[in-house]
Amino acid sequence: MRTFKIGKYDIRAQPASGSAHMLRYTVLLNGRRLGALLSMPTESDCLFLEKPPKVPPLKIFQVTYRPGRPKKGAARPHEEGEGGPRIPWTIKGQRY
Repeated sequence: MRTFKIGKYDIRAQPASGSAHMLRYTVLLNGRRLGALLSMPTESDCLFLEKPPKVPPLKIFQVTYRPGRPKKGAARPHEEGEGGPRIPWTIKGQRY
């Protein structure tokens, strides 16, 4: 087992289970384990393990938007004017 420091973080390298050559790098800060990596960590990796970025809450897309296929005999939504998206700065009735 090999121990070294990167910035303020202590790194402990030990053989990874089931591998002859790979090492598992365990990141410690003040004796507290932050995490482990199979590649040589940088100071940025250690900081990420210490303070991961905030993740916004999930929006449940599948439950809120379910267009599906219309039922047989369902009324079609009426279309006004031309098909396609309406662009406010175009001239009405103009063709490209």
